[in-house]
Amino acid sequence: MTETNSVQNGGGQVPPSGRVDVRTVAKPWGHESIWAHTDRYVGKILHIKAGQALSVQYHNAKDETIHLLTGELVYRVQMGETLEDMHLKAGESFRITPHTIHQMEAVTDCDVLEVSTPELDDVVRLSDRYGREGTNAP
Repeated sequence: MTETNSVQNGGGQVPPSGRVDVRTVAKPWGHESIWAHTDRYVGKILHIKAGQALSVQYHNAKDETIHLLTGELVYRVQMGETLEDMHLKAGESFRITPHTIHQMEAVTDCDVLEVSTPELDDVVRLSDRYGREGTNAP
């Protein structure tokens, strides 16, 4: 260990342990708080307003698991040829692997914990009520 407490990891330096800045990203459906972002993982809390929905989307590489902290969520996930509603309640979790089409829609205000691989811009939007389809815009 060096004086800054960083450690060697496969030839590179790992930042020292300690507090991290939380970044808030405004979204048309609410906002997300990115509370962890490393080269190995990302942690977010998605704050989705009641009646709002994220894009119908998939990821090429990103692997994510969500955990509904508060609220009630319609969670549409591709099962075979159709999107099926997994309807999540507070305390329930669901994993989305790459190429799985999915969409979240808040029945009530929701806080969704998301942990994923670090590919933040890996989103393919198939449809979006806010006009963002085909982009990776916030």
